[in-house]
Amino acid sequence: IKAVLSDARFSSDATRPGFPFISEGAQQLSSDRRPSFIRMDDPEHARYRRMLTGEFMIKKVEAMRPEVQRIADELLDRMTEGRSGADLVAEFALPLPSLVICLLLGVPYRDHDFFQECSHVMLRRDSSAEDVAGARDKLRDYLTELTESKRTDPDDGILSRLLARGELSTEEVAMMGVLLLIAGHETTANMTALSVLALLRNPAQLAHLRAHPESVAGAVEELLRYLTIVHGGVTRVATEDVDLGAVRIRAGEGVICMINTANRDGEEFPGGDDLDLTRDARRHLAFGFGIHQCLGQPLARLELQVALNTILGRLPELRLDVPFEEVRFRGEMLIYGVHELPVAW
Repeated sequence: IKAVLSDARFSSDATRPGFPFISEGAQQLSSDRRPSFIRMDDPEHARYRRMLTGEFMIKKVEAMRPEVQRIADELLDRMTEGRSGADLVAEFALPLPSLVICLLLGVPYRDHDFFQECSHVMLRRDSSAEDVAGARDKLRDYLTELTESKRTDPDDGILSRLLARGELSTEEVAMMGVLLLIAGHETTANMTALSVLALLRNPAQLAHLRAHPESVAGAVEELLRYLTIVHGGVTRVATEDVDLGAVRIRAGEGVICMINTANRDGEEFPGGDDLDLTRDARRHLAFGFGIHQCLGQPLARLELQVALNTILGRLPELRLDVPFEEVRFRGEMLIYGVHELPVAW
């Protein structure tokens, strides 16, 4: 998988013949006349990505830690006030990254129900092409109108800064906003809820993290490896014949890189089917690999570190409030997770 994702002979361009799609909706998402830059190859991909690289540099993201901590504390205050149980997804795991990405982009959080509804349709494996196109267009129209308003009323968000560069049209900025808005809340929200569930199912690992909260950065890497919320694979198409190990992949053949399987590779991660928070898991592929590696990974790491230490530190009696068999997993979604996580404390 590392070989494929670092080889320019495997294209991310979904308009190329033979490109593999795991669902009708995924094909519709990639057929837009203005595709996301994650569906471009260099040098076009690099031009767009370069405009965002500075926004997610580790030093800049780390400066946000106090603000992310403030948001996490306020959400947990609200969730626990006068109660002994709640849905961790609805009241903590989802609003935390949503609030943060809205703050970063300059998008009003009051509209979060709307864009979460759109992203839910766009990320369902069983959504029809028509439903995906409708949700995408509604979200794009919303962000186009919002972006245009920032020409006369700019703020300190990413959308305003992209506009100020003068390199992109309003529509191009809006499409980058669509990608960042969906990726910025769906991924971290599901990783947070799944991580809490995994820890509750592994009491020894939970006890270790509670006893060593300073080890949360390494724990997050292991949880990212162990859970790997992209279960549908990372897709590419060969642009010429390529020999990969003992297999010849022909030009025009699609390739699906199952990064969740790679992250359980026993040669790379001995005992990889087990959760071990003391493991050095930094070589995992949860954020992809190569030129398309996730741009927002410093922010995702920060949010997960803050979320886990806040939850575990403040709720020492945290437990699952339904039988495990009743937890509804998001097997129908492109981003894996749980629909709800009822917990008590």
